[in-house]
Amino acid sequence: MTQYRTFTQAFKNLEARFRAMSKPVHTERWQGQKIDKRPDMVTHELLMESFTIDLGGIEDLDHWRKDIKPNLPWADNHLEERVSGAPLNPGVQWKYWPWADSADKHRDNQQIFNHTYMERLWPRFAGMLGRLEFRSDFTGLSSSLRPHIGIRQEYGDLSTLIDVLSFEPLTRQAVIPLYFPEDLLVEGRKPCTLLYQFIMRDDRLHIYYPLRSCDFVRHWADDCYLAVRLLLWVIDECRKNNPTVWDKIRPGTYTMHMTSLHIFANDAITLGVKR
Repeated sequence: MTQYRTFTQAFKNLEARFRAMSKPVHTERWQGQKIDKRPDMVTHELLMESFTIDLGGIEDLDHWRKDIKPNLPWADNHLEERVSGAPLNPGVQWKYWPWADSADKHRDNQQIFNHTYMERLWPRFAGMLGRLEFRSDFTGLSSSLRPHIGIRQEYGDLSTLIDVLSFEPLTRQAVIPLYFPEDLLVEGRKPCTLLYQFIMRDDRLHIYYPLRSCDFVRHWADDCYLAVRLLLWVIDECRKNNPTVWDKIRPGTYTMHMTSLHIFANDAITLGVKR
């Protein structure tokens, strides 16, 4: 496992690895669209990339904004949307993403996406209330609904994770999945994030973040920042529930695994990757 001191260092190293080690891969589809005859959709790929960064207990958002360099203010606003407690679809912040025009093409006739992070983080009542835009539309309504049922049990969500982690701080079970079995049958967009796992050891909360796929140019920095912000949010929520234990807990390590870290042909030219 490669270890970096900062996200800036990780970015520069991965950029160099693209120039030295990436291999061309032309998949059959991208986001459900056939691309096998489109040379512009050839990717340069680093396979099975993993790294760890020690967050050093730092909770100052300005520090992480400068180090990671996400798309701001979009990333901050979208994190608030993700942790709102409502399974929003489409939400509102997607409109302000730098590549919103591309995202808009993936909405269906009802003007919603086939999945959102908000639905996957808060799946208990996802898809039951139409097009929710704000948390105020959802608060109090869930009491009249029956949550989704898995094979044997009701769905949990991010609040369930907080409840468990707050009072069982050494649990190995604080996992929230975003890739669901139904995604195997979907022909369109599929979640890139597989899950988030949180584990506390030695008064530090660590995050493990595996992705099946990650676009280095358009998504990597935002993915990193949103995961760090989610970690800080989880710590804050656990402090509210159980301050005796959690007031002393600080951010630990950030571990990211990307099965396919890639850039597209036009981006490869910009980064100086040989085609």
